[in-house]
Amino acid sequence: MKRPITRLFIANRSEIAVRIVKACRKLGIETVVGVSEADRHTLAAQLADRAICIGPAPAATSYLNMDAIVTAAKGTGCQAIHPGYGFPAEKAAFAKLCVEHGLIFVGPPASAISGMGDKLTARETAKKLNVPVVPGTDDVRDSDAVRRHACEIRYPFLLKASAGGGGRGMRIVRSADEIDGAFTGASAEARAAFNDPTLYMERYVERARHVEIQVLGDEHGNLIHLGERDCSVQRRHQKLIEESPSPVVDPALRARMADAALRLARHVSYVNAGTVEFILDLDSMEFYFLEMNTRIQVEHPVTEMVTGIDLVAEQIRIAGGEPLTVTQDVRLQGHSIECRINAEAPERNFMPSPGRITEWQAPSGSGIRVDTHCYSGYVVPPFYDSMLAKLIVHGEDRGAAIGRMANALDAFRIEGVHSTLPFHRAVLAHPDFRESRVTTQWTEQDFYREVAVA
Repeated sequence: MKRPITRLFIANRSEIAVRIVKACRKLGIETVVGVSEADRHTLAAQLADRAICIGPAPAATSYLNMDAIVTAAKGTGCQAIHPGYGFPAEKAAFAKLCVEHGLIFVGPPASAISGMGDKLTARETAKKLNVPVVPGTDDVRDSDAVRRHACEIRYPFLLKASAGGGGRGMRIVRSADEIDGAFTGASAEARAAFNDPTLYMERYVERARHVEIQVLGDEHGNLIHLGERDCSVQRRHQKLIEESPSPVVDPALRARMADAALRLARHVSYVNAGTVEFILDLDSMEFYFLEMNTRIQVEHPVTEMVTGIDLVAEQIRIAGGEPLTVTQDVRLQGHSIECRINAEAPERNFMPSPGRITEWQAPSGSGIRVDTHCYSGYVVPPFYDSMLAKLIVHGEDRGAAIGRMANALDAFRIEGVHSTLPFHRAVLAHPDFRESRVTTQWTEQDFYREVAVA
């Protein structure tokens, strides 16, 4: 059943809020963006048809205040809420709250979020569907339980937060001496981040690539995949560079991973955009299910660049009850790379660098895209994540994309705050990246050691 959306509330900030405004303009939909007191003058607030303050600067009292968001959306006459990513985007309670107040949630149903949100539950679901998972345990209550399972799982292994994400509540354990400290640290971090200290164990794959499959489904029974993204260049489990397609995935492996992703999505009756994440063991070339992200991903532009599909616009159409505008007959064209440009000082262990941007000159040209909320004079607030922009390029093949990205990084000028531009330039120039030899640990284990020696 079609549910016309003429005015949409954006419950997010920074570049994704700007991205949603642009998608709505394309669809002829008015936008209202909810902003904190610190974000009253952001680019999203300037571009949206209307901006309304939803609370003080701290996210807990604004962007995470679900009641305030719903009240603002209803008060401004919106029919739908787009949550973007982060904040309450993956909270089933938020999706449910929207529906209870007669608002369309631009995302999957609350039941699908619940079904894939808890990692232990998702692992059990994957096993039932014969989707491979890394050998691991159920929840472990204390250090003694970890020791009992250590011989079975084998060192090194991961302690992971059941409710976790983004590397929070996660520790690598390489010997018995590390168990007590790792358990205490991971459980405390998990409690602080997710209000849930539950941990489980998982064998650690040393030489791994992070590969994820983009899925898209509607309420008419259509469910497709849009190929993979490779997000192996990470720091402390935070993605830094993404690309599509993966340089280590061939068509046969892609088909197997996509089939596994679609089985999981179909099992929870998935609707809207979602991502199924896998670890790819480079020694065996076997893949293992990690988790499903029930929202739009930060790195979605690389998929858009190689498929030509506007994922955010597609999300909004799906939420309005329309069928997918594309079928499984999607072809990946060329190669795309994305660099996340953050306000951080790489030479100071990536210390955040809030402050006023005194000069902002972003690159432009054929095959270059910049998703950002920044401009000369913008003040980067200290309250939120430090991402300034996503620099995305497209080329006819991976070599051409790397060359275009290197030139675009050289042309990017940011003054007034530190940025990660020098880090990205160094990675793009490194032979390991150019020859696809990186793993999820490469940045910390190899790249930084070389930089330190040099």
